[in-house]
Amino acid sequence: MSIGTLLVDTAVAGSAAASLWQAPRALRHPAPSEVANGRRGANPEVALAAVTALIFLNQVLVTVYLLRVHGGDASFVARLLPPGWFDLADGPTMRAFAAHVPAPELLAPCLLRVPALLELPFVLLVFLAVLRRLDPGAYWRAALSPLLPLAAASYTAVFCAVEWQLRTPWTEQDIALRLLSAALTPPATAALVRRDARAADRAPARPPGTAGLLLFAVDLAALGHLVLAVYDTALLYNLGRLPGRLPGAVAAVAVLAATALLRRRIPSATGSAAQPATRLLADGLRRSLVLFFAPALAIRYGVNFGTPLLAAAAGLLVLLAAAVPALATRPRTSALALVPAALAALLAAAAAVRLTAGVHYETALLGAAVAAVAAAVLTCRLADRVLSPAVAGRRR
Repeated sequence: MSIGTLLVDTAVAGSAAASLWQAPRALRHPAPSEVANGRRGANPEVALAAVTALIFLNQVLVTVYLLRVHGGDASFVARLLPPGWFDLADGPTMRAFAAHVPAPELLAPCLLRVPALLELPFVLLVFLAVLRRLDPGAYWRAALSPLLPLAAASYTAVFCAVEWQLRTPWTEQDIALRLLSAALTPPATAALVRRDARAADRAPARPPGTAGLLLFAVDLAALGHLVLAVYDTALLYNLGRLPGRLPGAVAAVAVLAATALLRRRIPSATGSAAQPATRLLADGLRRSLVLFFAPALAIRYGVNFGTPLLAAAAGLLVLLAAAVPALATRPRTSALALVPAALAALLAAAAAVRLTAGVHYETALLGAAVAAVAAAVLTCRLADRVLSPAVAGRRR
């Protein structure tokens, strides 16, 4: 199966999932019985931290295996993969630790196979954490709807297609483990979400205001930075790069903690001060994230695997599927405010791409997304200030 085929299938599936947003039974508010036993510690960010810890633990064990069994030479597997893999942490501390690990040959499955189990829960939890930061109610409803298994199936199909294009002697085992992960991860994630009492309590929350949307842009930047750091250092077996990545990762965690605290302190972040254009933007962002849930990974890999135009078309299809129902329920003046907001977002994204010229594709994409969201939010805020007196005048 090609990435192009996956792009078409998952983009259509994501667009078709728009009907789920309107279906009260598929994306419903939680019943009281479902949240009675909720615990505030159960949320996707806590689970994401646990999965990330397992990924790094596995990377340490891979390093031990390569040092002890292969003398620190990873060329037997690195030659089968693209450049940029296997920058090992081969220092005195790691070698001293490796020397005390018994039976290192038993750690062979840590190479390629264990990450095949962990990558799906990692990316699903990242997406849910992003959605929860924007709208806890949307996160709750999407995670307990058919969108979750649909996204798991879509991501697994993409991962398996990539595995097949980068074939190694362990590809069949990796695919089998990815299919196992696809069967286990959705029910485990849904069980976690049901225990998330905070999100359940806030399920009917109003759209965030300007402050909340700007905090979301900051959250998006911080979470994206952490994801790129995990991929660069652990999932590509580059533990030797961790010292250089660690200060930025610590700063990103601190930012996420700070934005979570600010949400509790800033009343306008909860939506009480959101005006028409800002509410429309918040609704569009929420719908876009929900609809991107399934096709997100296929669109991302489509750029790297020779179908950038198809990836762009699939992304545009999902955005249109989110925009049409959002615009249909708002006054024309609010909808017109999105025209300059969209233009500002495009200009900001283009500027971010130019400023990050020469960096990795994902880094440039993250910068463009964050800049686009921030520019759209500020433009809608300005539009609300301009439109509010005119609306008030017509009412008088």
